Amino acid sequence: MLDADIKNQLKAYLEKLQRPIELVASLDDSAKAQELRSLLVDIASLSGKVSLREDGAHPLRPSFGVAEPGQAPRIHFAGIPMGHEFTSLILALLQTGGHPPKVEQAVIDQIKALPGKFEFETFISLSCHNCPDVVQALNLMAVLNPGVTSTMIDGALFQDLVNQRQIMAVPTVFLNGQTFGQGRMTVEEILVKVDTGAAARAAEELSAKAAYDVLVIGGGPAGAAAAIYAARKGIRTGVVAERFGGQVMDTLGIENFISVKETEGPKLAAALEQHVKQYEVDLMNLQKAKKLVPGALIEIELENGATLKSKAVILSTGARWREMNVPGEKEYKAKGVCFCPHCDGPLFKGKRVAVIGGGNSGVEAAIDLAGIVSHVTLLEFADTLRADAVLQTKLYSLPNVTVIKSALTTEVTGDGQKVNGLRYKDRVSGSEHLVELEGIFVQIGLLPNTDWLKGTVELSDRGEIIVDAKGQTSVPGVFAAGDCTTVPYKQIIIAMGEGAKASLSAFDHLIRSSVPA
Repeated sequence: MLDADIKNQLKAYLEKLQRPIELVASLDDSAKAQELRSLLVDIASLSGKVSLREDGAHPLRPSFGVAEPGQAPRIHFAGIPMGHEFTSLILALLQTGGHPPKVEQAVIDQIKALPGKFEFETFISLSCHNCPDVVQALNLMAVLNPGVTSTMIDGALFQDLVNQRQIMAVPTVFLNGQTFGQGRMTVEEILVKVDTGAAARAAEELSAKAAYDVLVIGGGPAGAAAAIYAARKGIRTGVVAERFGGQVMDTLGIENFISVKETEGPKLAAALEQHVKQYEVDLMNLQKAKKLVPGALIEIELENGATLKSKAVILSTGARWREMNVPGEKEYKAKGVCFCPHCDGPLFKGKRVAVIGGGNSGVEAAIDLAGIVSHVTLLEFADTLRADAVLQTKLYSLPNVTVIKSALTTEVTGDGQKVNGLRYKDRVSGSEHLVELEGIFVQIGLLPNTDWLKGTVELSDRGEIIVDAKGQTSVPGVFAAGDCTTVPYKQIIIAMGEGAKASLSAFDHLIRSSVPA
């Protein structure tokens, strides 16, 4: 199952086990079960501290649990955790075997203190780059708290269960049989949802903080660069981030970040966070700003009720996926309406889907999906596609792709549980059409996360923060950078440069203003 190189690497990891662990297999007569058994035999052969039993009684087969000998497994893998989930398997083995997790002690204490029973099930696809974060977070909780169990379920392997639960996007998490959440979640985000007193405690602690010299709102590339440049000036710096890393966390391949030949979004986000933490930056993650109050000390009110103060503020709130804003879209979001073809594409194997948008992202999505689904219909509002010529050539060469231009999407249709079609209007003839399908992937660009700033900071007609050459906004002492601004070309490398520029401008503002830095 595992080649020699992977075996050698895994053997080195397993040397870190501090106590014995047991793999408990629940198998059947399928070919996948034999493949899983081969994997487990390989793992058990690499360390004297790993043993294998094949008398598991888990209802999902093939599957296996990871536990200390003599204990019932609290971590289960229903499927073969290869691809992106191989790291989840390694961490489950190490953490169950006593290797300390790389999380803050406060998080560990919070997990251990959770009362009650929490049975988590996470539906994933092995090609999903968002799924491992969720699986690993829940597995960690299961290791630390006897009341928590975590089961990873490969949706491609358990299609009947996927259909029964009406899973249309991954990762999808169930808690005690009820829908808990969808999309990437960190352990801190999960704890906020299950620990009901956490928000009030956090608000009290945040409001008690002293005023900052520079407070950065947003934790994407622009925010990270701004924070680093400010901290290097030796001034009191804080970062408020709804999700550190921002939309980079949802980006799969990055091949145009100069000096880095190729990387992935989550890896870059982790590197940004590590760099920020090398300095004395007060990083306040999982916090969302809701109001900016100008003044000699600028106030930022957070959704949890806390208020932070700063002499200068840098807005770097980024952007989010643009939605179609048609009837049925919200109702069927994650029930057939999707935004990540890499994550959710495998769930539509052999089915019919549409891609909305003829730019690079839309055409790339259609090409990727064509290798998985039975048919792709790409709809573009304009009368020509905007994607690069090489992508268009590839697209038109695919036999299971239909391209419809001058198409205005008017409605997403469904049966009350999931998507079953899409209506569009031909902008040339005015005729209306219905495309029967099971999935819709929306790829029509981004919207700036600036709704909370309306009426305070001057915005463009697109909702972008209007900035000058130095990143200054219409409010004194408030600067902005990145995808939320009017600066053209929304690229990671441009956002970083703009973040650095805004930070330098904020520092210049501090040393020239009457408010001492």
